Amino acid sequence: MKGRLTVALMFLVSSHAIGQQADSLKSPWQREAVGSLNLTQVTFDNWTQGGENAFSWQLLLDTKLAYQHKSVSWSFSGKFSFGKTRLGQSEFRKSVDEIRLESVLKFKAAPSIDPFLAITALTQFAPAYDYALENKPKISAFLDPGYFTQSLGLSITPTEGVKARMGLALKETVTRNHPAPYADDPNTPEVEKTRIETGMDMVADVSQKLSKTILLTSKLQLFSNLKAVDEIDVFWDNLFSAQVAKYVQVNFNFRLIYDKNVSKKRQINQSLAIGLTYSFL
Repeated sequence: MKGRLTVALMFLVSSHAIGQQADSLKSPWQREAVGSLNLTQVTFDNWTQGGENAFSWQLLLDTKLAYQHKSVSWSFSGKFSFGKTRLGQSEFRKSVDEIRLESVLKFKAAPSIDPFLAITALTQFAPAYDYALENKPKISAFLDPGYFTQSLGLSITPTEGVKARMGLALKETVTRNHPAPYADDPNTPEVEKTRIETGMDMVADVSQKLSKTILLTSKLQLFSNLKAVDEIDVFWDNLFSAQVAKYVQVNFNFRLIYDKNVSKKRQINQSLAIGLTYSFL
């Protein structure tokens, strides 16, 4: 319930901000929304060399909303991606699924160092299944798990396109029907559906143009519960975007996750997509 309230609060604040932006031509609000749709299709008919029909699609929406004032700055960002793949006669299976929201409020206190308050949320749209098992059990779903982090501390902007912040943090992992391995503590007889951790949170954001048509955006988030070095949670998201034509874009996404509570090994997800892109704002 706490996780749902956090997401709802973030959306209400952003909706109010957009309404304020429309009220004034000289509004301090800046907004951006870019979406892309990528399709891949392969068909065989009497092909003696062999092969299987394949079809995949992926939708990506990246949104940003920012407010600038003499003493306060506020930003909201959201990344929404979802895609499915079908091989041969099998059913469509999820290949990409991510909802990531972030809200950061900064108070300008020095030329490059500012106090901040931040909220982040991470979950997925659709259920996921373990296709390696015969009965294909469901292993996760929307807000199952859901990750929420609230932090406060100091942020720095050493150069244009590079931002970093570090501070005290509270991290909640919420589940409903799939507490293990996300929230449940195997060392206790009870089945916990929520895990709450306190510690330190560090986030680094990089947005750099490598050339006129290639953009690199990278986000590294580290959370430490201050118990041990091997218990530092790592979330690293990298996106290379190349605009090869007015409406044609190539995206390469590389994500690395390490969370000892979920898996003792690092998790890697990468995708390469070529498709149509459009800027809404």
